[in-house]
Amino acid sequence: MTKKQKRNLKRIIIAAVIVAILMIFERVAPGIKLINTFIENKGLIYNIILLAAYLAAYWIIGGDIIKKALKGISKGQVFDENFLMAVATVGAMVLGALVSFGVISSAEEANYSEGVAVMLFYQIGELFQSVAVGKSRKNIASLMDIRPDYANIEDENGNPVQVDPSEVKIGDIIVVKPGEKIPLDGVIVEGSTGIDTRALTGESVPRTAGAGDEVISGCVNMSGLIKIKTTKLFGESTVSKILDLVENSSMKKSKSENFIAKFARYYTPAVCYAALALAILPPIVNLIMGHGVSWMGTDYNAWSMWVIRALTFLVISCPCALVISIPLSFFGGIGAASSRGILVKGSNYLETLSQTKIVVFDKTGTLTEGVFKVSQIKACDSYVKKENVSETEAADKLLMYAAHAESYSDHPISKSLKEAYSGELNASRVTDVEEIGGHGVAAKVDGISVAAGNSKLMKKLNLAYDEEIPVGTVVYVAIAGEYAGYIIISDVIKSEASAAIKGLKASGVTKTVMLTGDASTVANYVGAELGIDEIHSELLPGDKVEQVEKLLDARKAKEKLAFVGDGINDAPVLSRADIGIAMGAMGSDAAIEAADVVLMDDNPNRIALAMKISRKCLRIVYENIVFALAVKFICLVLGAFGIANMWIAIFADVGVMVIAVLNAIRCLRVKDK
Repeated sequence: MTKKQKRNLKRIIIAAVIVAILMIFERVAPGIKLINTFIENKGLIYNIILLAAYLAAYWIIGGDIIKKALKGISKGQVFDENFLMAVATVGAMVLGALVSFGVISSAEEANYSEGVAVMLFYQIGELFQSVAVGKSRKNIASLMDIRPDYANIEDENGNPVQVDPSEVKIGDIIVVKPGEKIPLDGVIVEGSTGIDTRALTGESVPRTAGAGDEVISGCVNMSGLIKIKTTKLFGESTVSKILDLVENSSMKKSKSENFIAKFARYYTPAVCYAALALAILPPIVNLIMGHGVSWMGTDYNAWSMWVIRALTFLVISCPCALVISIPLSFFGGIGAASSRGILVKGSNYLETLSQTKIVVFDKTGTLTEGVFKVSQIKACDSYVKKENVSETEAADKLLMYAAHAESYSDHPISKSLKEAYSGELNASRVTDVEEIGGHGVAAKVDGISVAAGNSKLMKKLNLAYDEEIPVGTVVYVAIAGEYAGYIIISDVIKSEASAAIKGLKASGVTKTVMLTGDASTVANYVGAELGIDEIHSELLPGDKVEQVEKLLDARKAKEKLAFVGDGINDAPVLSRADIGIAMGAMGSDAAIEAADVVLMDDNPNRIALAMKISRKCLRIVYENIVFALAVKFICLVLGAFGIANMWIAIFADVGVMVIAVLNAIRCLRVKDK
């Protein structure tokens, strides 16, 4: 508990003890001869002491509510829950005093204990919801622990000096010791370590990082000392963007929250006027019809009965259950998502996500790794026979020759070949290197001529080659003037992608679409592997927007469309979709900025989980709205006819609020599967 919550709990306990003692005293005292004699002989003094004791308890538990109500009135914001509780409880206390001092008589209940009890239970409900909000904040508050307090920069003597992260410039070298948070995004230039990314991605398994690897701020260095060359300023680093997303998420309210805000704005004054009418109109009607007493008479029994009913009506009408539980439900949903590495920029997007029926994907970096790797090596039969080795050994030799021939090139294909080769590249073995523009490369490896490139290179060398090959980028290899085989380099499909598509369809998504600028053969292959319903390939960024426009026009009413992407070229379509989902770890800044939801670990499986969280959240929101309004409507009718007393009013207000808050807390608990 916070200090404020502990202070409120202390007030509740003190007030509850005082009220309990006074209620026991009121019931026990008449049976004690000495005290009863005092009550009978000193009636006025006894009533004054009793009133003073109840007022003390009331002020202890309700003084802050009275102050808030008066402050609201002074600012012109009259009709809120503080005003309702203040009027109802002060009215009950005044009526109790009038009955106790014999000014009026009443057939309806009217005593101090009820006035104090209403405020007491209201404060208990407020404390309960405060603790509940604190619990729902816990997941989001844990994100705040990723904010780095300092960065270590080496001085001219090589000693680390702590500075504010905002003072570090792009290109500076920072030192991160074991156990410290990485303060800025950058590239490791020295050292290796394990990186704990749990706070950002929700993944408990650390990843290994060494020289040349990119690291992002907010992660924790677990083992070795590392030096990082910064690539972004602190304000542009991942940690700053995440905190900004979380802190501003509550500013974008859902339709349900906006409905409740508008509802409360009209509902509260309406019930206040209704309560006023309930207190005044029935006695006046009775008076006009000749029943009851004159306006200036001394017996106000008829008036007090309807005033008590009006006060009960006010307590019942307090909209706390809706005003508190609905935002709490969305806050809990956002917290549950953030703890799993899913950042939702506002409750409005959580609501939209729950209605999503069409999901459109970019391919590269979203459904595939976005990293080209050697996926297949095939040595031709003639080369296998010539070398008199197994197919596996021939494939290894093919890769060795190709990797050495490409060893001087920085082309992405060359890098893929060199990364795939497990042996040590020895530049002294390579001579006569010749890059043939648009074709490939030719060189001598150990004195043997090697040519590696595309089909144009094979045609230039007048060599027959395999034309029907699997999907991917092909590197044909010729050794000693003869065609030896090919190497396939392809963008690897993410291991989670297939499960992600199945999960979306299981969660109610009716159509999955893939949009890509890649060749149709590659796109069709990836789409078929993953079971995607509709595929559009060889698209420019503008073409992607056009395709999304067509899908938006063709969808059914109330169906929402989500687009998932990671690149700069995806930013326009991320903005155009009903809801944009960006890959946060490898995604571009433009894509993350344009998106409404960010997946911090680039795992497309999280989309189905996010939808599951959003749907549970919305289901709980609607449950609370229906439950709260139904109970209040029934109790308001009962209160108006005098069937519901103050204790039922307490349940209709505080009881309903506690039940609604308990229900809202369920948003925090969502199973991953």
